[in-house]
Amino acid sequence: MILIHRLNFNKFQAMVRRKAIKSGAKATTVKCETERKPLIEEKGPTDLSSIHEFTKEEILFLRLSLLSWYDKNKRDLPWRQISSNDVNQSAYATWVSEIMLQQTQVATVINYYNKWMKKWPTLEALAASDIEAVNEAWSGLGYYSRGKRLFEGAKKVVTELQGQMPRTAQDLEKQLPGVGRYTAGAIASIAFGEVTGLVDGNVVRVWSRLRAIGANSTVPEVMELFWQLSHQCVDPDRPGDFNQALMELGATVCSPRQPQCGRCPVQALCRAYAKAESDKQSSVRKICTEVKSESKGKPDIVDIECLVPDCKYCPPEDSPWDKELGVLNFPRKPKKASVKQEELNVVVIQTTEEKSAAKFLICQRPEKGLLAGLWEFPSCTQQDSKTLVSQAIADSCDMEVKSLQTLKEVGEVSHMFSHVHHLYKVWLAKVAGSVVDQVTSFDGRPVRWATEHQMQEAAISTGMRKVYKEFKKSTDPQSCKRKREPDVVIKDTKKGQPSIADFFKRK
Repeated sequence: MILIHRLNFNKFQAMVRRKAIKSGAKATTVKCETERKPLIEEKGPTDLSSIHEFTKEEILFLRLSLLSWYDKNKRDLPWRQISSNDVNQSAYATWVSEIMLQQTQVATVINYYNKWMKKWPTLEALAASDIEAVNEAWSGLGYYSRGKRLFEGAKKVVTELQGQMPRTAQDLEKQLPGVGRYTAGAIASIAFGEVTGLVDGNVVRVWSRLRAIGANSTVPEVMELFWQLSHQCVDPDRPGDFNQALMELGATVCSPRQPQCGRCPVQALCRAYAKAESDKQSSVRKICTEVKSESKGKPDIVDIECLVPDCKYCPPEDSPWDKELGVLNFPRKPKKASVKQEELNVVVIQTTEEKSAAKFLICQRPEKGLLAGLWEFPSCTQQDSKTLVSQAIADSCDMEVKSLQTLKEVGEVSHMFSHVHHLYKVWLAKVAGSVVDQVTSFDGRPVRWATEHQMQEAAISTGMRKVYKEFKKSTDPQSCKRKREPDVVIKDTKKGQPSIADFFKRK
């Protein structure tokens, strides 16, 4: 049997009835058991507990409170300033921003997005470009397959779909390479107004805390619950704004490590916050606690404990609630697997000409696999001596070993990928200009000689840029002094959020 907030539901119904009488409308009665449809099909003792879902009144409160907060506090981001009346253009701009924002911070994306849209303002412009230019524009942003898929998708829209973006989340996911469930939901709701929810890391965190979902968030069954909550709660009149508001809340208020619960517009719905507040008031756990907090904005009536035996959405028994963590108990993630480490020798091969004319040897990575198609300095696996490094690089470049007699070690850098940690020992070798014509490949891969200016523009990975910076530091320390980036200021909001009861009184 699905557990219901009986007192909570009755209080809401009474408020709705009073509001209807005041306005002269006929008061209606809603049957609690029949009209509250569970998210998960009932299956005996493992049914979804009511603390993990929303009532109709809670959904109404959530929509209006969240959208009102978003209208006043949303960040001024370039992809939110799309003024084109062409929905196809809006969809393209949204697509670019959402792909860039995957696994990348907003502050980093802004500059890349502005440069990208200036270079390729339309789908047609991007489709007419080439993968080399795309990789160069994406250089330093990471996860380079994203840019490649975006380019391939643009070509498909232009050549196979008559230049028209698919209009629904289902079609977007099905027809465009690199567009998954989340990106499809974002484009469909923001650009085309489809009433569909979405789930990203920020949304997972918000739902986990609001509904006390403490199970492993990477488990498909748990992730599906997050999607169902998103579909259930999305505002039918403003689906795009609602989805952006939900993500904005997770990014700026309901943050991973320092959540600002006092600024949260939907604090009154938060089970994690209610539990944390209950811990402050008493060390004795209660099944249902009534908190009268009209002035402080705390929940009116909340169930802070799940009553379903062996609930698959609650934290596992071996990971109980930690009072010291409070709302940070949610969401729960599995322990990360150990990251593989690889040690490489990376050799910066530079010609001996004057600085402005000097060139560097770079080679292209394979078209498939890690950092596919990007350019890098020649490298080999970790060797025990300078002689072995010289021999390995010379053999791969098909040059004489004596050409690398000036080889010397200049430093070490490290770069972390999601699944592997690279440790680079950086070497420098200066070669005569006559060597340029001798080197035509590196392990059968294409090579090119690039000037310092061309190096800055080339599609080179972040790890290799670290190598180049280490090389520059060894030859010209003054050139590597970092400029301090300006602090990102997040606009403060009014403290002390209204309770659910206050919300309905104002209506």
